[in-house]
Amino acid sequence: MTGEGLDPALVRGLTQGRVGRRDALRLLGAAGGAALLSGCGIGAQGKKANTSKSAVDKYWAAQKSTGKLVWANWPLYLDTQGKSDHPSLDQFQKQTGINVKYVEAIQDNGPFFAKVQPTLSSGQYCGFDLAVISSGIYFNKFRDLGFFVPLDQSKLANFRKYGGSRYHNEPFDPGNKLSIPWQAGFTGIGYNPKRTGREITSWQDLQDPKFKGHIGMFANNEDLPNCALMAIGVDPLKSTEKDWRKAADWLTKMKPLVRNFYSQNYINGLATGDVWISMAWSGDIFQQNLSGKAIGSELKFVIPKEGGLLWTDNFVILKGAKNPLSAMRLMDFYYQPKVAAEVTEWVNYISPVPDGQQVVRQDAAKAHGDDKTYLRQVASSYATFPQPSTYGKTTIGFTPKAGKQLDTWNSIFEPVYQS
Repeated sequence: MTGEGLDPALVRGLTQGRVGRRDALRLLGAAGGAALLSGCGIGAQGKKANTSKSAVDKYWAAQKSTGKLVWANWPLYLDTQGKSDHPSLDQFQKQTGINVKYVEAIQDNGPFFAKVQPTLSSGQYCGFDLAVISSGIYFNKFRDLGFFVPLDQSKLANFRKYGGSRYHNEPFDPGNKLSIPWQAGFTGIGYNPKRTGREITSWQDLQDPKFKGHIGMFANNEDLPNCALMAIGVDPLKSTEKDWRKAADWLTKMKPLVRNFYSQNYINGLATGDVWISMAWSGDIFQQNLSGKAIGSELKFVIPKEGGLLWTDNFVILKGAKNPLSAMRLMDFYYQPKVAAEVTEWVNYISPVPDGQQVVRQDAAKAHGDDKTYLRQVASSYATFPQPSTYGKTTIGFTPKAGKQLDTWNSIFEPVYQS
């Protein structure tokens, strides 16, 4: 719930505050990745975690309760009623007796990886037990280098019971052996219908010459290539190098129409009217509309008919964790519908706990004035509790493998938005 006297939209300008949350800016190629890793005593191929049942059981059998936990998360990514007051976390500590040190240590996946990688490579405790890492290139790097602790599946009762089916058995982590989602979001198209003069339904609409100079695209090497592949009718997960080149050609042809390739501030362009239509993250559009600052009318968000992207930010336990049992308890705690709803009411991302929607509706029924209106919007939004049909229009996208494939991918797409 909102704090007394606070404008919910004002304090929930979260995606804009979390600089680079989905923007890795540059995927590390084989040469750069090898150089980074060689300096820390680990080969570029790394060593994957042993996820065999016997090894996992042995690890967890040896763990003892410590009553402590250090959790690394992104800024403004947990319910709060003050500078350091997180009601749901306070509740967890009161119920369990576990003392949690909560640190907003992750500004972007890449810098966080660089911060903890040397210590993790040496097999030492990096200072964090639990972290929230985005699906994509850096999740894969952590995973493939063996930097995640396999989870104790017996301690995920709430996740099994309440976690949405879409978040079980993720393609990047089959069987949720290493992770469970914290929050999620969509990549699609945001637009101002007063400016475009019509509804937007397709990635091809971004090439309409009527919008010249008012089109925004993302300046990153994950969302941009994957959306371009969908635009030309290719399933990113089945794409080939030939498809990548066709997608890059499609992007290159539209460059004269594009106002800018944005990292984060595209939402300001949409709000002021400088940008009419843009690649967009679902939470940005929802939060901007809550602020009431969109020119002309409310902005709209759409998953194009060719498809959109679904990304997840994921709970993981880091190698060398000193308090893994505490981490397991906290992870499963946040899958209780009431607790998940409390987080969703604040952060406005997709909740991986569908039953939280009914809790938000109940809270709305008890609220008054602006809070009632706001909570009703949260309960019914695509940005927080999407319909199953919406999920059906999305993919997690393609993440190239480190080495030659990644180098090729970089060489094809980086010139599009860097030149």
